[in-house]
Amino acid sequence: MRVFAVLLVGLAVEVTALVAAFGAWGLLPTLGLLVLGGVVGSVLLRREGARTVAAFSEAVRTRRAPHQELADGVLIAAAAFLIIVPGFVSDVVGLFLLFPPTRRLMSRRIARRAEERERAMALNVRYGQHPMAGGVVVDGAVVEGDVVDVRPESPSTRPELT
Repeated sequence: MRVFAVLLVGLAVEVTALVAAFGAWGLLPTLGLLVLGGVVGSVLLRREGARTVAAFSEAVRTRRAPHQELADGVLIAAAAFLIIVPGFVSDVVGLFLLFPPTRRLMSRRIARRAEERERAMALNVRYGQHPMAGGVVVDGAVVEGDVVDVRPESPSTRPELT
């Protein structure tokens, strides 16, 4: 429901901005600015997208978690959508997301949240709480009512089950 409200408010703001621009400058300058925003955005999108793909490849090659690169990719995809949608406000927000310093601020925040979630999930799994099951997971097998440890052991210390 919240997303629908945001879309409606965004649509109203876009229409208001377009009507105001049309009233102030006329049809041709308004259309020219919309086309110019799309062209500049597509050039920036191509350049920043290529940089992000290269950074992602480098992170994977060095076996580092690519949280920052994934966050950049998501923000660039959002910027592409905003630039494709006709309107001045969406173009400004899209260009804001494509501009490297401002995108880096937002992507760091997203990457930090992803790393915190990853750490929390790793700790939960390490201490026996599976994130999907919502409870404690015990590795073992039940043999005649007793839980038997099923971790691999050397053959000399493994108890025989009869």
